[in-house]
Amino acid sequence: MVRLPLTPAEVERGQRLGALLRRARGERSMLDVALDARVSPETLRKIESGRVATPAFPTIAAIADVLGLSLDAVWAEISRPERGAGPADVGHHTPGQLTA
Repeated sequence: MVRLPLTPAEVERGQRLGALLRRARGERSMLDVALDARVSPETLRKIESGRVATPAFPTIAAIADVLGLSLDAVWAEISRPERGAGPADVGHHTPGQLTA
């Protein structure tokens, strides 16, 4: 299966997701969080660094649960428009777009 290139909006959303997870992880080690969420530390590292901009929904759900984040809070944070973003970027994404 060929994966389509990510749009700039998807890349930005992935970067916001990574930043949110890093902040929520705080002083906890990446290894501890990854193991508790039953994902590989490499997967968590790639998500936090923005290298995986569209991780699978179950992966985000597991990590969010371990970090005590609601999925609503995660979605609200990553889907907010950046400063200078046009009105076309607001409200046109659905939670299903977290999966790839």
